[in-house]
Amino acid sequence: MEEMTILELQEKMRSGEYSVRTITEMYLERIEEIDRQGPKLNAIIELNPDALEIADSLDAERKEKGARGPMHGIPVVLKDNINTGDRMMTTAGSLALVGSIALRDSFVAQKLREAGAIILGKANLTEWANFRGRNSIDGWSSRGGLTLNPYALDRNPGGSSSGSAVAVAANLCSVAVGTETDGSIVCPASACSIVGIKPTVGLVSRSGIIPISYSQDTAGPMARTVSDAAILLGAMTGMDTRDPATQESDGKSCTDYTSFLDPNGIQGARIGVARMLFGFDDRVDKIIKGCIEEMKRLGAEIIDPAKPAKTWRMTKRLNQIRTRVITHEFKTGLANYLAELRENAVVHSLKEIIEFNEQNKEKVMPYFGQEALLRAEKQRPLKDEYYKATVQEIRRLVGADGIDALIHQYRLDAIIAPTVGPPHLNDFISVAYSRMGGSSSPAAMAGYPHISIPAGYMYGLPVGISFFAGAYQEPQLIKLAFAFEQVAKVRRPPQFPPTANLES
Repeated sequence: MEEMTILELQEKMRSGEYSVRTITEMYLERIEEIDRQGPKLNAIIELNPDALEIADSLDAERKEKGARGPMHGIPVVLKDNINTGDRMMTTAGSLALVGSIALRDSFVAQKLREAGAIILGKANLTEWANFRGRNSIDGWSSRGGLTLNPYALDRNPGGSSSGSAVAVAANLCSVAVGTETDGSIVCPASACSIVGIKPTVGLVSRSGIIPISYSQDTAGPMARTVSDAAILLGAMTGMDTRDPATQESDGKSCTDYTSFLDPNGIQGARIGVARMLFGFDDRVDKIIKGCIEEMKRLGAEIIDPAKPAKTWRMTKRLNQIRTRVITHEFKTGLANYLAELRENAVVHSLKEIIEFNEQNKEKVMPYFGQEALLRAEKQRPLKDEYYKATVQEIRRLVGADGIDALIHQYRLDAIIAPTVGPPHLNDFISVAYSRMGGSSSPAAMAGYPHISIPAGYMYGLPVGISFFAGAYQEPQLIKLAFAFEQVAKVRRPPQFPPTANLES
């Protein structure tokens, strides 16, 4: 099963060598051997008790009618903030939500089931998708514990879609779904040497997903190859009346992104290097320099540096207004989410969650607190006019006057930068101070697409390279990332060493 792609799995099912059930059983066995035992990666927080029964029904359907499409019978893991209307819980890794069963599927889960995918289980994450307290520990939740990086078990997997990234990297599933507000797909993708796509906000519905920010949240695919990520993305898109933001994707989304997998896709492309997002580590810069040279050999025209507008800079004021908007959106969105659970909700308000955490602080808050939740609870309602104007201002500063202006100025097809630094040590005391710079914020704040793919390794630790562009430019980014991936062939499977080899 190691490193097997979706198309390879489909071919084995077509030939009769594998069935959906045998594939599901093999992944379940691997989870038991590697995630529960062995190196104990701790990526999977809960398994679907109905997985084998669903596999049997999909096998019968394939035999009678044929496959629904490329996702038929493919095991997928969902981050544990994505609702499934089955016997699995959705908790965002919080003990306060243990026992919470969604009344129905999220739109993402619904679309995946319609495509014939098997939801194999839920992945661990940074608790509350990293919106709980200062000095939080990526990959740790009070329900799931700490997820380990398979490239060095004492290193951090990145967050907040930590379990999703590790499950894919360690071949515990075929593909996975993560969510991102700012960096939560692309950063763990970089740390675990996989592909992560943070789509344009509105391309993938957020209904049935525990929210943080209406203006920045999105779900997205995580996979070992660009091809697999493209297949999964196509299965997730679609307009949803429960998420008005998806109406913007009408005529701009695709149900099949594989047509953009062009091995010559970089030839003739104009790619801008965002040097302002470099410089936090010379060794990372050296790895990305090698990627840039490879792109030149493939026929790309590199604009280096592509000087970004001043408005890209994370000024104190920009940080302040974004924090206020996100805090307001979290409080409002969480209230709406809990109300939808109705009688299935274990807690019914942010206030009750805060009280639960305080009453169980030895289990819930042994390493960091809940400052973000407390700040949200104290948040006064924002007037609609102020809220809308502020969101528009943020998107103008970083989107229209930032990314869009840069692309227009240099006639770019995409902008590149290091995704983030290599995985840091799992130090529960100083981990929060070990984080390095990265490139996730511009695309996150603008609501634009961002792809991270493997770029190289430092002492065996993964480093990713990011491609981002304007709204709904997923096809262009997929084409560029795929063409680079086919030639660079960077990814190598993890070997689960106890620590990094600092002499390599």
